[in-house]
Amino acid sequence: MKNVHAFGDDALGDLDGVGVAAAIRSGEISAAEALDAAIARIDAVNPQLNAIAVDDRDRARKRAADDDFPAGSFARVPSIIKNNTLFEGLPVGNGSAAMPDLPAKGNEPFTEQFLSTGVNIVGASTLPAFGLTATTEFVDRDPTRNPWDTDYSSGASSGGSAALVAAGALPVAHGNDGGGSIRIPAAACGLVGLKPSRGRVAPSPTGQILPVDIISNGILSRTVRDTAHFIDDAEKFRPPSELPTVGLVEGPGTRRLRIGLINDTVTGTPIDADTMAALSSAVDLLTSLGHDVEVTPVPLDETFVRQFTDYWSMLACSMHRLGKLLVGKDFDAAALDPFTVDLSQRYLRAFWRTPSTIVGLKRATARFRTAFDRFDLLVSPTLSHTTPRIGYLDPGGDFDEIFERLVHYVAFTPANNTTGTPAISLPMSRSSDGLPVGVHFCADLGRERLLLEMAFEIEAARPFARIQD
Repeated sequence: MKNVHAFGDDALGDLDGVGVAAAIRSGEISAAEALDAAIARIDAVNPQLNAIAVDDRDRARKRAADDDFPAGSFARVPSIIKNNTLFEGLPVGNGSAAMPDLPAKGNEPFTEQFLSTGVNIVGASTLPAFGLTATTEFVDRDPTRNPWDTDYSSGASSGGSAALVAAGALPVAHGNDGGGSIRIPAAACGLVGLKPSRGRVAPSPTGQILPVDIISNGILSRTVRDTAHFIDDAEKFRPPSELPTVGLVEGPGTRRLRIGLINDTVTGTPIDADTMAALSSAVDLLTSLGHDVEVTPVPLDETFVRQFTDYWSMLACSMHRLGKLLVGKDFDAAALDPFTVDLSQRYLRAFWRTPSTIVGLKRATARFRTAFDRFDLLVSPTLSHTTPRIGYLDPGGDFDEIFERLVHYVAFTPANNTTGTPAISLPMSRSSDGLPVGVHFCADLGRERLLLEMAFEIEAARPFARIQD
């Protein structure tokens, strides 16, 4: 295995984000020392991982020297923002050569919410072109690689953020999720990845104009504690108007839960042996902890798969055909990658289905949520098979083959994006090759507390594997 990490005896040690913030607050280390350690770690691993889209260390150093940070859970903690999110002064590249190299003129609402946690942004992390695929690979630049084994994908679309956190370069990092883009790289890189409920955090500018907002922002972390603190800080900055408040979750719940086990895919694709073994092991653990686990069918059918893939294709078409309108006159559609163009062409062949697709996705929400009439949580694999090698999902490969592989690989995560329900991937197992395997839990709308309590209980009962061990 080509394992790459930067953990060592420096200011960051093996602390999580809350731990780094506490060390700075106590005077054990300074904000500048934490930042210098993070920069040194990035420089040590990025040549192998290729996870940095934009370097912003100089401004980060100035912020550390000025010491003017909000008093959030991650006050003065080095972090990074995904390069599809507006952060004043940084170009938003969206992983595509079609995007103009122009600095953002301001922050979008979620950026302000993320900054309220106190993070010190060191730059922007990589993503595949427009976040449209499940691996951070490109046709015009090197791929972002998995630190557990650099021959493998780091997942996507928040693949750069995941690689940096898993490698120990940063304690926490921003991600967003439009079909699994926090949870997929979390599963690939052995991290905690929570997609919050729709409305829990500030909507993205893109999500606000979509007929069904499938996009949710969040973080990737190595500990449940960091994710729980992020949710609490985010709520304090922007209380959700139509959801119950989660508050700060600090440990397991006491109530034993009814958990529905989904052990089949909505696409009908078999789950691979390593992933099924991880799921079986997770069920054994849940049962040993006193939870009631019962097999239940997927609360959706193949109609949902067609509708989601049509909707996904529509997003590619919007960039292909309307890029200059959405981005600006400097958008270069001729520089789009083949996968984006082919996905757009797929949509154009079936655009007439759009009204029924939107109606169908909205109806699927009610159908999916009926599962929570019987169960507190649902558990499944995060992905239908273990993370693939670089090249398996090559955006420059044969489109029909790559598209089919993607649909089968990402069989479990999209339902939570269309329904708005929260879901979390936890690194509960490793494959026969030693790579992380994620297990996926989801709850009804607004029930992040249940997910976090379960995550704390699992983390205590079966501590997550560490890349440095």
